[in-house]
Amino acid sequence: MRRVGNEYLFQLQAQQNVETLNGHQVRKIVTACPHCFNTVGTEYGAFGGNYEVVHHVQLLQQLVADGRLKPEERLDAAVTYHDPCYIGRYHDIYDPPRDTLKAIPGVELREMERHRERAMCCGAGGGHAFCEERTGRRINHVRLEQALEVKPERVATACPYCLMMFEDATRAKDVDETLPVADVAEMLERSTRPSAD
Repeated sequence: MRRVGNEYLFQLQAQQNVETLNGHQVRKIVTACPHCFNTVGTEYGAFGGNYEVVHHVQLLQQLVADGRLKPEERLDAAVTYHDPCYIGRYHDIYDPPRDTLKAIPGVELREMERHRERAMCCGAGGGHAFCEERTGRRINHVRLEQALEVKPERVATACPYCLMMFEDATRAKDVDETLPVADVAEMLERSTRPSAD
């Protein structure tokens, strides 16, 4: 709500969420959403919500490094990773998703020209998931074209909004049947067998 200009609703929801979380004595939050990671971790403190917030790519990287999750099944695919803005440029979390993808047998990571701190937004973070452009081109279509330049067989990301934007673009460009889009966690799940420990 804050990002699209409804500050009143953001503050109202933030206060209610903090009250609920504090009422349950929450100390640590794992989120699959970079937007929530950013909001809860950096903005809820102003409302009395001080939590340790972890994005799931950080947790997955640690679980793989510790041997608690063991990628075993081969994926055999060229994968390009799209950096979500709110874990990438806003919080410098670049290696955990890449380390996790590289741990999957058969994954060949192909970087787009604009990646890491130079990555381009998919459009969702600026509210474009909920509106139509009236001039120019859809930003998610431009970002998909950048991904297609490295000839991937899959696109990976770590944000539900980025997933939605890429899935929309692959359908619009008629490549949705040949270019699956998935969260890093989904790709890891396909390859992982939990350890017996």
